[in-house]
Amino acid sequence: MSDAARLTAQRAAAEYLRQLLLKPGAYRTSWQRQVARPRDDVINQLAIAEVIASHLTSGHAAEAPVMPYQLRDIVSGALSGSQLSAETLEWFIGAFGIAAHEAGQLRRLLAGSSRIGVLSGTLAIPPGLEPDVDAAVGPRLHQTLSLHDHIWVGPDGLIDRSRTLHVIEATAPGVDRIPFVTNNNVLTLEVGHGCKELTGQLRWVGDEFFATEILLSRMLDTGETLTLEYWLTYRWQPGDPEAREYRCAGMRQLHNLDIRVEFHPDCLPEQVWWAHWDGSGRVLERELVTLDTQHAVHRYLHSLEKTVAGFCWQ
Repeated sequence: MSDAARLTAQRAAAEYLRQLLLKPGAYRTSWQRQVARPRDDVINQLAIAEVIASHLTSGHAAEAPVMPYQLRDIVSGALSGSQLSAETLEWFIGAFGIAAHEAGQLRRLLAGSSRIGVLSGTLAIPPGLEPDVDAAVGPRLHQTLSLHDHIWVGPDGLIDRSRTLHVIEATAPGVDRIPFVTNNNVLTLEVGHGCKELTGQLRWVGDEFFATEILLSRMLDTGETLTLEYWLTYRWQPGDPEAREYRCAGMRQLHNLDIRVEFHPDCLPEQVWWAHWDGSGRVLERELVTLDTQHAVHRYLHSLEKTVAGFCWQ
């Protein structure tokens, strides 16, 4: 990579690393234990250094102990994105026990992948938002033939990540990209099969939503189809009720919608409902459902249009 590309990759990986360390859960708890009065929105770099120093010392018992003050500049450079090496990144991954899928994304970001975008940020689509979304994404050049969402709920009972298989059909010639709109609870978007990369441009829609574009692996002519694969990871604020529900909003008609929510065996829900919401987030109706033998719930819809449907649990 050129120096500029390397710095861009370091900053992207550093941004994701910061978000992981601020995300409620085990990573944040690890460094907050070292702080007398921790703040959830500010990373204490000396506390980070203490966690890493303890990890490095325990891994090299025969050598001299690593002191936190020796790592202060390294931690600062890593979290700012100005100096984040592959070795330093592995220190963070090992010290905080970062999960395999998150560690993989960090490594790919540092390697300069343009197939992952670090996003951030919460709420459902409020009334009157559709004109703003239309203005942000432009004219509709494709339709959804099927959408399969597989969602994993972590051991804390909150949505951790999701995988989507999205089959599209071009409704105009020369379609080389599709818009992607979501709320700001999404932390990362990573594209796979059928996708070339992300454009890297984010456009805010109101205060709580953003739009970007996914470049396709090939240009589509009218009537041609393509299957896309992409993954999302999430971050949540403490007590956010949306962390225990998965909604799919059909602003336009969606065909063949398939939603599966799988729960971690260490934190199974007491109750799960299939529900419909209005645009302001109010539950219109809900139906109690039961988990299958794989700790999951599933629902298939032939079509969804101008409504919101999904699962919620407690």
